[in-house]
Amino acid sequence: MQSVVLRRQSGVAVVTALLLTTLAITIVASLFWQQQVQVRSIENQRFQLQKKWVLRGALDWAGLILREDRRISKVDHLGEPWAVNLGDTRLDQYVENGRTEVEDSDATLSGQISDAQAKFNLTNLAVNGKVDVRELAVFSKLLSNLHLDPGLAQQVAVQVAMTQERLLVGPENPGAPDTGQNPTGSKGSQTSSGTGVGGSKTTPGGGDSTVGLSTSSNSEVQFLKFSQIEDLLAVPGFNPVTIVRLRNFVTVLPILTKINVNTTTAEVLSASLENVSMTDAALMIATRDRAYFLNFAQFKLNFPDKVKDTDSNFLDFQTNFFVVNGKVKLNRSLLEVDALLQRDDVGTRILWIKEN
Repeated sequence: MQSVVLRRQSGVAVVTALLLTTLAITIVASLFWQQQVQVRSIENQRFQLQKKWVLRGALDWAGLILREDRRISKVDHLGEPWAVNLGDTRLDQYVENGRTEVEDSDATLSGQISDAQAKFNLTNLAVNGKVDVRELAVFSKLLSNLHLDPGLAQQVAVQVAMTQERLLVGPENPGAPDTGQNPTGSKGSQTSSGTGVGGSKTTPGGGDSTVGLSTSSNSEVQFLKFSQIEDLLAVPGFNPVTIVRLRNFVTVLPILTKINVNTTTAEVLSASLENVSMTDAALMIATRDRAYFLNFAQFKLNFPDKVKDTDSNFLDFQTNFFVVNGKVKLNRSLLEVDALLQRDDVGTRILWIKEN
């Protein structure tokens, strides 16, 4: 009887020992796993910081190229150094000091600079809270050229106008002056004097009685300004597929801009010129690709029956806004950013940076 009890006690001891061993192994494995996760997290943070610094250097380099280009030439075209894409360039030497003997580093940088003024600027659709009739017609024609519903242009123009500040003119403020002039004076755009934004009535002098939040305490809601083309998703009728279709032809810039004839597409050029079809625009692009245009006079001389003198208010041959796309791949991680650069005779500055 005693031997049976001893055997039972021995069996319990063995099972207990096995359970304790299993528990110890589980705890140690968990600790090793947590340590591995922390190490991997630190590596990812290091890679992220390295990628951001590489892209920051790439943006500085792009700004240097654009500043040097402005110093050399006042005409921008697709044959200049800034328009040459940067293919995958290995950066092993950059991360050599930070890698271990067993770490196989694979760092590459690629990117491109594109002319933002080659696209239609949605900001042009309204001035001082009023829809610009001409620019509305241009955007409508562009949508038609892209086989999209041209009726969407009116909705976008109204939304853009609603994001802009509007002066109080009408019965609430009868003493407010109304000159009917474009406040920017840069594009010579004309505005509608019949109805205001969203169908609101205007004063006999053409002033819009709709009030922006920034100009009156009893005003309507002031909408956020468009900053990216993705903001069109807030407009009824637009979806991600439409945005992808528009991406190469439409942009959003902070001020009114002109179209650069030397870099634009046939779709945008045709929309910008009233009597120019897609076939005519394709011929203009082909002529430009053989020899870029120096100024409006030369452009009109090549197409006297298609280009009017007033078109000079909406066309240009140099650019002040560029989009820089940069992509850094570092081992298993990837970072891609887009940045909008503004250039003038003084230098360049980054307006925004967006991670893709």
